Amino acid sequence: MENMTNAMPRINEPAPAFEARTTHGVKKLEDYKGKWLVLFSHPADFTPVCTTEFMAFAKRQSEFAALNCDLLGLSIDSYYSHVAWVRNIKEKFGVEIGFPIIEDLSMKVANAYGMIHPVQRILPPCVPPSSSTRTALCGRWCTTR
Repeated sequence: MENMTNAMPRINEPAPAFEARTTHGVKKLEDYKGKWLVLFSHPADFTPVCTTEFMAFAKRQSEFAALNCDLLGLSIDSYYSHVAWVRNIKEKFGVEIGFPIIEDLSMKVANAYGMIHPVQRILPPCVPPSSSTRTALCGRWCTTR
């Protein structure tokens, strides 16, 4: 299989293997063998759209389970950000996020699955907004050059 860091997985090819820290401990792709898996990404924790999407998945998690399908979220935020976000969703909206969320600070999993646009791979690290020369990318404020 060719280097998957620059391409999306293709139909009829094995999905890229991964082992990653999640909000439910370390997970590997092989943990889901024999099941369907919906692996979905979001650009950043605590954003309104991502929160709405996660709550929608959480509310229907039992329907996915009835179809022998697990849910697995992913973002390039940290484990601690994910935990705080999940607690915030429970506190503010009364919705329990019962599926794991992958911590992917290195973007290894996201790149393997083609979830990061190639241009975004070469941008400088994100910094808080402090001038008018910033632009929003991936739900974060990044310096433009």
